[in-house]
Amino acid sequence: MSEVFKVTEVVGTSPTSFAEAVRVAVAEAARTIRHMSWFEVVEQRGRIADGKVAEFQVTVKIAFKLER
Repeated sequence: MSEVFKVTEVVGTSPTSFAEAVRVAVAEAARTIRHMSWFEVVEQRGRIADGKVAEFQVTVKIAFKLER
């Protein structure tokens, strides 16, 4: 049987790392999206405060299987 997926984009943030920002994004999306299958990091950036890295930010595409 063929499957169909929808892709949504979310932004995760973390004061610790890009990897943690991805985990935050996926975990938060999982609160309202069922049947998630994969993710793709499409952008990484950060915020600077007082000359130091203050926050890591990632834009993540998350795919989920559509229900029939």
